[in-house]
Amino acid sequence: MAETEKIEIMNFDQDGYLEDGRNLVETGKLMRDLADKVADEGYDAVFLMGVGGTWDELMQLEYLMNKFGDRDLEVYLIHAAEWNVSGHKRMTSNSVVLTASESGTTPEVLEAVKKMKDMGVRVIAMTSPDGPIGQAVGADMCVKMASDHGAGGCEKGYYLADCFGLCLLNRRGCFPKYDLFIEQTKNIWKDMLDIRKKFEPTAEELAKKYALAPYTMFIGSGALWGETILFSMCILEEMQWKRTRYISSADFFHGTLELVEEGVPVFLFKGEDEKRKLDERVEAFLTNNVHRTGDEDIVIIDTAEYAIPGLDPEFRVIVSPWILTVLMTDRLGRYYETVTKHNLKYRRYYHQFDY
Repeated sequence: MAETEKIEIMNFDQDGYLEDGRNLVETGKLMRDLADKVADEGYDAVFLMGVGGTWDELMQLEYLMNKFGDRDLEVYLIHAAEWNVSGHKRMTSNSVVLTASESGTTPEVLEAVKKMKDMGVRVIAMTSPDGPIGQAVGADMCVKMASDHGAGGCEKGYYLADCFGLCLLNRRGCFPKYDLFIEQTKNIWKDMLDIRKKFEPTAEELAKKYALAPYTMFIGSGALWGETILFSMCILEEMQWKRTRYISSADFFHGTLELVEEGVPVFLFKGEDEKRKLDERVEAFLTNNVHRTGDEDIVIIDTAEYAIPGLDPEFRVIVSPWILTVLMTDRLGRYYETVTKHNLKYRRYYHQFDY
């Protein structure tokens, strides 16, 4: 798609997004610096800590670090609220924690950070240095997101987290093409813009068909599993008050398949890693089963269908969650809002009072 081609994207600042992308590349260098610092100092385990959406977002990095890491690398995804009450027996003063908070005030994360700092654990946070979490972590261990024009999904957070995690792998000799990956993705924001333009009519069509459905299933696996949960839970349940069921492709055949029936939309997110075989098994069931719902109730979203020129095939698995969040969390979420007439920022309980 020509760079100068101006296709309207609803409620989206295209020029601002590209500016954010350029700034994000510079911010990514700070994440690399922190990873180099941790590697120089040494560490016994890496903990990725979130709660709610940030927990979902960090799933892709947990997957990638385990996929590409050596057998001695210990990587743990932990939920801040659970860690606050149960801890983790492998965490020591020589461990390192990566966390994130868009608001900078997430109470579960703030509590955990304070406890970890008391233990002598190094904590790196993607958040504003001026917020309570940023202040608890310390300015030298805090990286603020690039300027945000209100355009985009979670791909910005994915990029920064990957800059950190993949650099640690590079220092261990597990991801030798780190520099090449960074070089090939520095202009990926233009591609993410083109992917939005390509998907825009589909997003509008899908929203008109399914936004008012009383119940919807979302299925994913591998590098896409965290984004599958995030879209289903954070966008549709929290921001749209829609009843959903998210299920992994591996677990779909152990209960959830019995709920596939006419009138129940089923979204399957097909990834680009070794777990794609599990996705394909689900796809075969949905399209060939004699008791299947009608074709109009089955939606297959395959990230492999969205090109990123100049990106080596071996890097596709890394950016596949970026693609999915562009399609679902950003574009489809926006169009659900137009159909349901429910503002994405409106909450009934969340941040409305203490609980």
